[in-house]
Amino acid sequence: MKPLDEIKSEKDLLPPGGTPGTIPTDLEQATGIERLEIMGKMQGIDVFDMMPLDTSRKGTMNEPLKVKSFGDEQYIGCTGFPSDTHVIIWLTCSRDRPIERCPECGGVFELEYVGPTESHDAHGDHGHDSHGAHGDSDGSHNYDGEPMTMADFVRPEYR
Repeated sequence: MKPLDEIKSEKDLLPPGGTPGTIPTDLEQATGIERLEIMGKMQGIDVFDMMPLDTSRKGTMNEPLKVKSFGDEQYIGCTGFPSDTHVIIWLTCSRDRPIERCPECGGVFELEYVGPTESHDAHGDHGHDSHGAHGDSDGSHNYDGEPMTMADFVRPEYR
């Protein structure tokens, strides 16, 4: 098994497979990103940073709680401040709308995009129309007339 710092391509994430006549283990048969995660765990590395958010404070508009994401959109479950003071309220932060506020406790969360700068599906500038909903080439699905939420009605002095 290679150390994580020696993995350079997808080929390095191909498993050896099980020996004939046996049932392969997860390590022997896992491929791709699943194999990367298993190999990381075996070396004591949390590849996907699955630790819970630091909720020792409540996020504010000036200092929101940062939520890292490789994707264009991230779901966040707010349980209040201090933790578990209300039922889970699911919020959605996106690259188009990175800041969301919990309607129950007022906690503020901000998406910090850490993924690639180009779209993985090559839908950037590819020489023909923008396919309607793909309004720009940042990899997110922007559109005009995004529905308003209660956050749009908060007076500027309270933001």
